Amino acid sequence: MKGFGYLVKEGLKNVWVNRIMSIASICVLVSCLVLTGSATLFSVNVSEMVDQVGQNNETTVYIKDGYSQLDAVYIGKEIEKISNVNSVTFYSKDDAILQFKNQLGDELFSQIDEDKNPLPDAFIVVMDDLEKYDETVAEIQKIDGVDSVLNRRDFAEKLTNISHMVNIIAIGIVIVLVVISLFIIANTIRATMYSRRFEISIMKSVGATNSFVRMPFLVEGMLIGLISAAISVGGLALLYEGISQVFVTTNIPFDFIPFTNVLLPVVASFVVAGMFVGFAGSFLSIRKYLKMEGNEILGW
Repeated sequence: MKGFGYLVKEGLKNVWVNRIMSIASICVLVSCLVLTGSATLFSVNVSEMVDQVGQNNETTVYIKDGYSQLDAVYIGKEIEKISNVNSVTFYSKDDAILQFKNQLGDELFSQIDEDKNPLPDAFIVVMDDLEKYDETVAEIQKIDGVDSVLNRRDFAEKLTNISHMVNIIAIGIVIVLVVISLFIIANTIRATMYSRRFEISIMKSVGATNSFVRMPFLVEGMLIGLISAAISVGGLALLYEGISQVFVTTNIPFDFIPFTNVLLPVVASFVVAGMFVGFAGSFLSIRKYLKMEGNEILGW
């Protein structure tokens, strides 16, 4: 147990002795984790929106310009006759413009003439079965006076495509930055081993096991990964909250999942990923030295 403590202590010391390379490794790994986490969280938010759209049985039916509200009442009655329609709620152009004013502020609408409201009257239609969505929309569009129907499926499909694109980009970022991280960390460990080559040579000469020689370097790599994970969680939290606030202040209708809801998975994945990359970089770097005898390590 005392020997294990000594090896861990040596690994911690290596991080400080080679602090320039350690800082470089940490910076690269933090960039990798933050970029990957950002892409993943964006994908999660888009997927959540897609699910909400998919579970929403509502669609909006717009009435042609020039039809009075009395005409709209008859159009609503025709929509209600469709078998898959559960309910029909009238949504006047006056209600629509009022909602826009409440959301975006009166200043943007101060010059708009209330009598020249450009928005159409509409109905909020709730369907019983979304599997019959296309069929129901086709029947609604046949009704005289119906201008258009908001196609939420197209919206959901576009969001899904965005989600897939983000996933592909995230995978590409992960592959490239993991390779870079492994290279930087491997060089850090290699520099450490070179500076301690006499010590390694002596240990190998007196019969030290590969595990004994390897342990400090593995601890060094894993510690670099752990430090990177801790910094990355904080950086990602600040970035995520900052972007969320931008969407709130600009009134963009995109509800982000609270970061506290994903904090534990983010911390767990960052710690595992950071320590794995650090471990792998160290493991790959020291393999060559473990195959050598004491004199070979020194080049004699």
